[in-house]
Amino acid sequence: MTNSDYLLKAAIRKVTEKLNKILVDKIEEATNIAQDAPEILKKELDSLKESIIEEASRMEKAENIQENESANTYQDSKIKKALNEIEDINKQIDLFNKTTNNQMK
Repeated sequence: MTNSDYLLKAAIRKVTEKLNKILVDKIEEATNIAQDAPEILKKELDSLKESIIEEASRMEKAENIQENESANTYQDSKIKKALNEIEDINKQIDLFNKTTNNQMK
């Protein structure tokens, strides 16, 4: 064999060794990632679950506030209606009093 043949074989051997090392390293890296994946997924799902619960709680509080405001508005309108009726009754009493006073004179 000539020197160039040895150089070519040596180059092929070294490139093959380098590619094999890179391949083994990447397989190890992928294996580590695959082993960590369940833990990562569990953490992400726990985080998602927690944020869903927080959002549901926030929505419930917002709805309760809205219901309370609606109830207060309803009560306020009932109070206003009752006050108007009382005012009308007072006007009728005043009118009755004036009428009876005029008849007594």
